[in-house]
Amino acid sequence: MKLAEALILRGDSQKKIAQLRQRLSRVAKVQEGEQPAENPGDLLAELEAVTAELVTLIKQINRTNSTTAFQAGTLADALAERDVLILKRNVYDNLVQEAAIRQDRYSRSEVRFVSTIDIAAIQRQVDNLSRDYRELDAQIQAINWQTDLQEI
Repeated sequence: MKLAEALILRGDSQKKIAQLRQRLSRVAKVQEGEQPAENPGDLLAELEAVTAELVTLIKQINRTNSTTAFQAGTLADALAERDVLILKRNVYDNLVQEAAIRQDRYSRSEVRFVSTIDIAAIQRQVDNLSRDYRELDAQIQAINWQTDLQEI
């Protein structure tokens, strides 16, 4: 199995767990004398099976990421860099949004707000970080489809 396929399965498992959680919530209690729509025991057994599979899958993904060469490091290094790029990009984008908000004044006595940053320069940084993120993500996605998942 390729790493990209394992990542898809991981996402599916996480969605399945969320669905099981909702289904368990719906059958956790019923009105006295009524039967739940689904057997809670069956749902709990399914939850145990899905979570056990997810643990194995995550271990395999992590092992693969930490041993797969990528540029000057590993795929795990690239994932960390990608995560920080999007985090940094979002902070700068939020800064631009906050500084660019116009506040209309209706009289001279109202408080006037001015931007303390160079919005255009920060927006360029947002654009550059977005580009760097997209490029790195594309490279990561490509290697995910080329890399075989390691067994544990």
